[in-house]
Amino acid sequence: MRVLQINAVYKRFSTGRSVMELNDDLNSAGIESFAACSRTYGADGVYQIGNEMSIKLHGFLSRLTGRQGYFSKGNTRKLISYIDRLKPDVVHLHNLHANYINLPMLLTYLAEKDIPTVASLYDCWFFTGKCMHYTEQGCYKWEKLCGNCPQLKEGNISWFSDSTAKVHADKIRLFNNIPRLAIVGISDWITNECRRSPIAKNAKIIDRVYLWIDMEKFKPVDASERKRKMGLEDKFIIIGVAEQWGKPKGLDRFINLASKLSEDKVIVLVGNPDPETELPDNVICVGRTDSQEEMCEYYSMADVFVTFSYQETFGKVSAEALASGTPVICFNSTANPELVGERCGIVVEKDEPDGILNAVNEISKQPKSYYSRYCVEFARNNFARKLCTAKFEDIYKKLSL
Repeated sequence: MRVLQINAVYKRFSTGRSVMELNDDLNSAGIESFAACSRTYGADGVYQIGNEMSIKLHGFLSRLTGRQGYFSKGNTRKLISYIDRLKPDVVHLHNLHANYINLPMLLTYLAEKDIPTVASLYDCWFFTGKCMHYTEQGCYKWEKLCGNCPQLKEGNISWFSDSTAKVHADKIRLFNNIPRLAIVGISDWITNECRRSPIAKNAKIIDRVYLWIDMEKFKPVDASERKRKMGLEDKFIIIGVAEQWGKPKGLDRFINLASKLSEDKVIVLVGNPDPETELPDNVICVGRTDSQEEMCEYYSMADVFVTFSYQETFGKVSAEALASGTPVICFNSTANPELVGERCGIVVEKDEPDGILNAVNEISKQPKSYYSRYCVEFARNNFARKLCTAKFEDIYKKLSL
């Protein structure tokens, strides 16, 4: 069997690492796996789609027209020629909304050639007219047909036009034209949401495969030296993780939490700080890191991981924390509660006053060892890399029959 994965990036960021790891595991299992991405970051053997100039032009045109995924015709034509030469048995679509692919051209080609197609749902873009998330807006027009979008100025901004009705109608038609389509969500929550979407009407397979964690890299480690260097030996450590810290990632909520903590507690934020925000003394921002080993030390050093996110289709940082033996506190919204098994943390109702603070204080009543074994076991039983990538092998085989 020969598989081609298509994604915005390779090797970096959440989807890029997932594509690389799936590529490696498939090849190790005797399945020929290839990847085509717009940003390859120097990876050998990965087909590059377009270049930085074409990505910027596509981004400009998508904002001008409100139609993301309708440009890059030349790049998509070359990709289709590559697919013709490669002759894959399955094409696996990952993130296509990064201004590098012409969605109608690609989906029409896959339908006409009757190539078994897997669409992975990392967010909600595949089954909406524009939005990656919609729960905070409470907009469920995508269950029938989008239009009059309340989020035109959010995410991939549309400057002038509301094209969401056309784009959504096109997606419904294009996905339903693919004879052998599998839709795979990265959580039960997003999988069940998509079941209500018109794009799933003719799908042969609708399934869930969790984003996986490399349990060889994310595991409990001795982080006492890092704690010593940071002067936190006697502190109860709350950790938060984001690429860039600001209001959208809950920085203001962490600062508010910090103002209510007892003196023995401190917050450590991993990610780039907001230069305009002055942090209190009990909030330490250590900057962003690409090192999984360093991240594992931060998770292991912490007593609890906290996320203030309301909209999560999975929450990979929460899963990484669990794999490192650290309990999680999250809100009872979207996919968040799926990641908190028994004795793996606390799920808080969104409208509960001081709910996160109360949960932190509750967790602090027990030593970390009270939770760690359960966290690691839950992560291993649900998010282990080989466990999850093997599920894709089964989906490919079923879809190709």
